[in-house]
Amino acid sequence: MLHLGGELPPQAVPASSLHPFQSCCILGPKPPRGQLYTHLRGAQKQRRKRYRSYDSRGRVAGKRPITTRPAAVETRAQLGHWEADTVLGPGRPCIVSMVERKTGYVVIGKLEGRTTVEVNRRAKQLIRRQRRAVHMITADNGTEFHGYTAIERAPHTRFYFATPHHAWERGTNEKTNGLIRQYLPKGQTMKHLTQHDCNRMSAQVNTCPPKWLDYRTPEECYA
Repeated sequence: MLHLGGELPPQAVPASSLHPFQSCCILGPKPPRGQLYTHLRGAQKQRRKRYRSYDSRGRVAGKRPITTRPAAVETRAQLGHWEADTVLGPGRPCIVSMVERKTGYVVIGKLEGRTTVEVNRRAKQLIRRQRRAVHMITADNGTEFHGYTAIERAPHTRFYFATPHHAWERGTNEKTNGLIRQYLPKGQTMKHLTQHDCNRMSAQVNTCPPKWLDYRTPEECYA
């Protein structure tokens, strides 16, 4: 029997006090380990052999990969090329952020949940508010964007998807989400957030002059 040192019987030893090496020993073949393994964290979980399974994330019929996006987009010479993503908090409420690549101009929409219906509803509202055409949107492969064909019904708009797990392909959006996190830190609920709050956040980001725009604001560059 594995002796854990002292006066306490094995059944009284809390799982948190077990050394990782001891955990490995206890999780050996079942016959010699007795019942001591039942005191480990997660001991009640049913462990089973993992097989390669079908991953539905990012898989949607007819989607356009970023590799087919016009090369001119990379130059940032033309307005109207956007990137989109969702920013999450505890629970269902979250936001969708859309940022224009040339100017860094951002719009933010409140979502009641990270669903296709909610993303489509809010994205179409944000697109209609723009005084300039939204030529294309590049998003990650989250299932909330799988209803993209509804968003494409907006005039001139075409949807593209970044390569899975290649966040740098939407670098402008990732950097902007970092700015948004200054207002919505990780772990903070978005339950009481309103669309008015989202508009105020985007206004503050859009009136901050970054170095990469030669200290002009995104709002000035987008106008």
